[in-house]
Amino acid sequence: MDVSVVVLAAGKGSRMKSSMPKVLHPLAGKPLAQHVVDTARQFATDISLVIGHGAEQVRAQFKDQPVRMVLQEEQLGTGHAVAQALSELPTAGVVLVLYGDVPLIRAETLARLTAQVSDRSMSLLTVNLDDPSGYGRILRNGDGLVQAIVEEKDTNEAQKAIREVNSGILAVPAWMLHDWLPRLGNDNSQGEYYLTDLIAMAVAEGIMVETTQPAMLEETLGVNNRIQLAQLERYYQRMQAEHLMLSGATLRDPDRVDIRGEVTVGSDCEIDINVVFEGWVELGRNVSIGPNVVLRNVRIGEGARVESHTVIEDSELGAGVIVGPFARLRPGNHLSERAKIGNFVELKKARIGPGSKINHLSYIGDAELGEASNVGAGTIVCNYDGVNKHLTQIGSGVFIGSNSTLVAPVTIEDGAFIGAGTVLTKTAPAEKLTLGRSRQVTIENWKRPEKAD
Repeated sequence: MDVSVVVLAAGKGSRMKSSMPKVLHPLAGKPLAQHVVDTARQFATDISLVIGHGAEQVRAQFKDQPVRMVLQEEQLGTGHAVAQALSELPTAGVVLVLYGDVPLIRAETLARLTAQVSDRSMSLLTVNLDDPSGYGRILRNGDGLVQAIVEEKDTNEAQKAIREVNSGILAVPAWMLHDWLPRLGNDNSQGEYYLTDLIAMAVAEGIMVETTQPAMLEETLGVNNRIQLAQLERYYQRMQAEHLMLSGATLRDPDRVDIRGEVTVGSDCEIDINVVFEGWVELGRNVSIGPNVVLRNVRIGEGARVESHTVIEDSELGAGVIVGPFARLRPGNHLSERAKIGNFVELKKARIGPGSKINHLSYIGDAELGEASNVGAGTIVCNYDGVNKHLTQIGSGVFIGSNSTLVAPVTIEDGAFIGAGTVLTKTAPAEKLTLGRSRQVTIENWKRPEKAD
């Protein structure tokens, strides 16, 4: 049956002590609710997001995504929240209810859950806890069949001892919601409309209530405060680190690597401490990443090395490239094989040819370098005239002396040699020495300034 998903994301999250809606707080660099929506997209296209507190902020996060926004103006319980989406839901198929602050639920678990649903059965995701305090208990009869869920505040002493609890995640036939949600009452200690009351209604009408459990408890854990957020962050990061190690990477300390996106690694990669991966990152075989490196949307070829304290974003590095330490590659760079970018070098939208070197203390922006060229320390490309960016073209086998200034647009032809300290404003011809310095003058009878008394 087709699956429709309702994600409940209307709560204020007052225990977060934040002006930001709870479901927008990031885990691994992505909002909590975004994790849930991304998982739902793996098996459903019909997704409703029930919003309330901070609704405009949540709308802004999802405005360009195929997600239906449903406003819950008053927060009157989970049953009331799902009811706000009822008019948008089909009358056939399966409706899966998820929570915007439970970010680590896996698609495999949800597939098992929804597979148990038919026109005459619904399914709950439950977990067994050593300490079930705070959770709704699963009530079963002598045959082990689910009869109801009783919320913590409504339990008696015998029910408090039950260890099987409700995760809140459930899948039901769509017709059931349309038939039963309007009949929910709020005769409980909270005066709220509980979605869990559907279970007792199902049992009363002979509907089978199935259950399944997740492979890992953390799939069902929600975030109510920043301590819980940090705990889930560490769990998530450890799982990602273990995935990289199983894929053939050596992590010097798996607890000191942060993955905030998608990372793929070739065999025999080495990743040092405090490395941050953001967006998508692809590492080829035998890539070495030094400590305190940030990589954002980067593809790195086989045998390349990124030294410590380097930041690279939206760039591609070829095989055998060396970058850093303390280098910054802003967006739009392509480094061909064996290129070398040294300490305190900044690149932006630069194409560096095979074997070319920019070893230290330089800025190269909007530039193209050929093969086996060398850029000396302190070289600056003046690519911006205050309005527009201009291109600098540097050929192959070029040598640029230290402290040179290249005023774009300008061309340096193959084999040219630029003397140190040159300000270049015109084409430098091939295989010739070009100088552009002021004449050196020594002032005779000069006296050093002295402080006035």
